[in-house]
Amino acid sequence: MNPSDGPSLPLAAIAASLAALAIAAPSAAPAQSMRPVDLELVLAVDVSQSMDYDEHQLQRHGYAEAFRHEDVIDAIVYGARGGVVVTYVEWGDAYAQNTIVPWTLIRSREDALRFADALETRPVYPERRTSISRALFAAAEMIDNNEYDGARKVIDISGDGPNNTGGPVEEARDAVAERGIVINGLPILLNDTLEWYDIPDLDQYYEDCVIAGSGSFIAPVHNISELAATIRGKLVLEIASLLPPREVRPAQFVFEGQEESRANCLIGEQMLGRGGGRFR
Repeated sequence: MNPSDGPSLPLAAIAASLAALAIAAPSAAPAQSMRPVDLELVLAVDVSQSMDYDEHQLQRHGYAEAFRHEDVIDAIVYGARGGVVVTYVEWGDAYAQNTIVPWTLIRSREDALRFADALETRPVYPERRTSISRALFAAAEMIDNNEYDGARKVIDISGDGPNNTGGPVEEARDAVAERGIVINGLPILLNDTLEWYDIPDLDQYYEDCVIAGSGSFIAPVHNISELAATIRGKLVLEIASLLPPREVRPAQFVFEGQEESRANCLIGEQMLGRGGGRFR
């Protein structure tokens, strides 16, 4: 993925991928009360205080700009069912899952631009601690209880630290995946000098402990200048259901000669215990 401008995918590739999905989709019609869409997508964004306010604003702006970009808009409008439904949720501890923009049907450029504008008009409220597990459960409930019937269901979860409250992340990941929901990750590794509550291999933690489902992947961010382009490229892959390039690591990625599971999925809880409750 090019950090300066992100991937620019040919419309033909997007259209071909989505057409294949349409052919493979079940022919049975959904219940009358459900509106068919190509994708139900929860953008679950970490706003814990381990990132400062300016970084939170850049993250929000990155998502807004992604929905203004031609690649994302084209991926939406060329879908087999002609639309996606998206909600944007910011989360922190086990009791903090704040819906910033509710479920929004996006079928056109105008819809995408309105979604982007709505994102940028809402204030950001940073939260303490990091409950990936509760964020996953809350996002899954939102998918289960909306009025849409998506050909695919995806939780796109970002974060800059490991789960440290709200129950083990592996249990939440497995329970959500059993519902047929794909979990993709955007691990944010911005600190050159690690604080005591950081882990150096957050990307590996997300790969081993957070993401799940067919075709799931992580898209790590190592520099704030890469954030907007990485968000945009990740959304195109999710909306168009394209295979990730080599620069984006799929769930099946394993270093040669290493065990399949390498991360300690309880590292956040263990660090919280050692930190006397000051974990951010």
